[in-house]
Amino acid sequence: SVKAQAAERILVDNILVSGLTRPVQVTHAGDGSGRIFVVEKPGRLRVVQNGALVSTPMLDISAITNSACSECGFLGVAFHPNYSTNRYFYVNYNDKSSPMNTVIARYTASSANPNVADLSSRKVLLTIAQPQENHNGGQLLFGPDGYLYIGMGDGGSGGDPSNNAQNIEVLLGKMLRIDVNNGDPYGIPVGNPYVGKAGRDEIWALGLRNPWRFSFDRLNGDLYIGDVGQNLYEEISFLPGN
Repeated sequence: SVKAQAAERILVDNILVSGLTRPVQVTHAGDGSGRIFVVEKPGRLRVVQNGALVSTPMLDISAITNSACSECGFLGVAFHPNYSTNRYFYVNYNDKSSPMNTVIARYTASSANPNVADLSSRKVLLTIAQPQENHNGGQLLFGPDGYLYIGMGDGGSGGDPSNNAQNIEVLLGKMLRIDVNNGDPYGIPVGNPYVGKAGRDEIWALGLRNPWRFSFDRLNGDLYIGDVGQNLYEEISFLPGN
């Protein structure tokens, strides 16, 4: 149709950059630089600066990233709220161990070149075993409270055969919330629901299947979670802000 052709022309005429490989996330560092950061599933973090793709990746962890399955790989990045001063950013990827793990690690941008990460700065915060190849979640995001939120899938297969999402002793099928500004490698926010009782302290919400992406409402802190469905339905879960 004429409308479809016009829409296609608009998309083609507004290409910002090309040459990316399997991009799965686009974000910024909140540092006023105007740079755009793109996560490539095979294991690279790319930088778009002044409308052009920087040829050298900011971070290349492809050698330690398992991206062979459809839902695994380098899946998410989040920049610390104080990134402009501490240069910390956090990554979520699947490693090449067997069984595969979800790894949450911190890197620091080089002080000499802000478009390059210091590989020696790597610090692993969490390693979570994945019993299957699918349902790895992938999103990392700092909330309005300054804590790091981590979306974890239920461990894969279909129908959550191990009932991981309802098991408060495992981190699969959950939304996690940790304090990266205190503790080593992290602290636990006192408001997390299982602090001081049975259940993993990192858990913020449970009963999720595969929270691939989520977002906070900038006006009131409400949390919207995009939870991938199985056969008939997709789901958006809602947690009101404090």
